[in-house]
Amino acid sequence: MKKNILLIMTGGTISMKNVADLGVVPTSELADFLTKFPQLKGVANVEVMDHLNIPSPYMTPVMMFGLAKLIDEKIIDYDGVVVTHGTDTLEESAYMADLVLTTRKPVVFTAAMRSGSDLGLDGPRNIIGSVRVASHPDSHDKGVLVVMNDEIHTARDVVKTDSGKVDAFGSPGLGPLGLVDPDTVIYHRNCPYRESVWTDFIEPNIDLIRAHCGMDGKFIKTSIESGAKAIVIEAFGRGNLPQEIVPIIKEAIGEGILIIIASRTYTGRVLPEYGYIGGGKNLEDIGAILAGDLKGSKARLRLMALFGAHKDADLVRKHFISPRNSGQEN
Repeated sequence: MKKNILLIMTGGTISMKNVADLGVVPTSELADFLTKFPQLKGVANVEVMDHLNIPSPYMTPVMMFGLAKLIDEKIIDYDGVVVTHGTDTLEESAYMADLVLTTRKPVVFTAAMRSGSDLGLDGPRNIIGSVRVASHPDSHDKGVLVVMNDEIHTARDVVKTDSGKVDAFGSPGLGPLGLVDPDTVIYHRNCPYRESVWTDFIEPNIDLIRAHCGMDGKFIKTSIESGAKAIVIEAFGRGNLPQEIVPIIKEAIGEGILIIIASRTYTGRVLPEYGYIGGGKNLEDIGAILAGDLKGSKARLRLMALFGAHKDADLVRKHFISPRNSGQEN
């Protein structure tokens, strides 16, 4: 029996085409196309919901949270949900949903690197693959998935690794969770770590700062002055920073602002390894929190959800520090 799948459209390149003198811009044609797409009818009973039609750089954390709540509301009447999204912020929207959704049914995000005007457009194939994944029994209770270029990735680990290639999404250091083959969906592994944060609100005032050589404390100071609840810093390597910014980090911690140290590298964990001033061990010793292998953009979203659920910084700290982040065994 074919499954009932809801396809929620939010815009992005997958919903765009090239218009003379304007470049690639949103259009309203995809929703009508999908309702008549014959290949979909053979895979599942698909209903299309035209929720948004915006470029994904316009997405905000509040909009991402609202999308997740919409999925939770609608999925009650379906066997699974597929979301079409722009590639620029897809990994963040998918991870926000992975954090806050309460459903265990399949939820799949997909997109396109080529617009509807391009040769070899990838959108229709990605949509078909996503509907197949959402319809597959082995996709149940795997968290939010991302399907691109016939690969299945977890929302937590997937990143956009290239600005223009069709194979622009990957899970560096881990590889895909599975594959979409012509005859079946194949899973090679499970996601060993997932976290759910049940909340009706998020706290958007969380900042993200990327380390660079010769940086000073002006960006952290601005975050303090703007009332940020937490600051995520994408540090060098294992979680190291220039010594010049340690005093302003201490000031932020003294004012009750959580300082989270992630790595700006694609793979690997931050560790309390280096003890010099600004090294990861030194930062942990003065009260910063090490984010393990969680990338900075996703650590920021996780903090938004945790502050929404718990409000209190001490409780957020407790829930943010996990066995995987600390390096302990589950």
